[in-house]
Amino acid sequence: MSSFKSPISLTSTGGVGSIHRALGEVHVIVGPMFAGKTTALLRRIKSESNNGRNVAMIKSSKDTRYATDSIVTHDGVKFPCWALPDLSSFRQKFGAEAYEKLEVIGIDEAQFFEDLYDFCCEVADHDGKTVIVAGLDGDYLRRSFGSVLDVIPLADSVTKLTARCELCGKRAFFTLRKIEEMQTELIGGADIYMPVCRQHYVNGQAVIEAARNALESHKDKVQSDPHPEAAAFI
Repeated sequence: MSSFKSPISLTSTGGVGSIHRALGEVHVIVGPMFAGKTTALLRRIKSESNNGRNVAMIKSSKDTRYATDSIVTHDGVKFPCWALPDLSSFRQKFGAEAYEKLEVIGIDEAQFFEDLYDFCCEVADHDGKTVIVAGLDGDYLRRSFGSVLDVIPLADSVTKLTARCELCGKRAFFTLRKIEEMQTELIGGADIYMPVCRQHYVNGQAVIEAARNALESHKDKVQSDPHPEAAAFI
């Protein structure tokens, strides 16, 4: 029986059927807030830079908590970055010549970039660069946040970090929002969020929901009786 032989060579260096180009990589770092995602990203970027590779960092321009032109960890470590509203504008702003020399791109707070998937495909598959993505895998309701989880099928590696539960000290996989605001994108720090274990996430959500219901009930009573003090003396 004769064996099948493909007419297209995947290893040749010339000719019509040749495929000979350096491909990049995609690495994803996820976890709840305060899990050290930015610290892990900066550690990797600094290591790449120390090894002589050209690096650049990007963050969302929505995140202005600590600095507008730097990525800053919760413990104050800084690294200069490009603050952008979207990733598609990076090549133009960075400059075509400089971009060609670029080898590693770090993306912090990746959940805020709607074009994350397309950018990672283009940069790794076509431009041959390494992309390191760090972001939340879930929002405060434990639902998929942005496009971070969409990038996992593209990834060479995925690292899931954990924090320490603020209430009991166990491993924390989830982020609990401590205030009543309900929009998905609410940028903040320890004043709004805390990392929690599963038990305290479930218990905490129950407490928050009870408080929200009590507040709504109080508002309804006030609206139905605009003069509660006067009514008490009738």
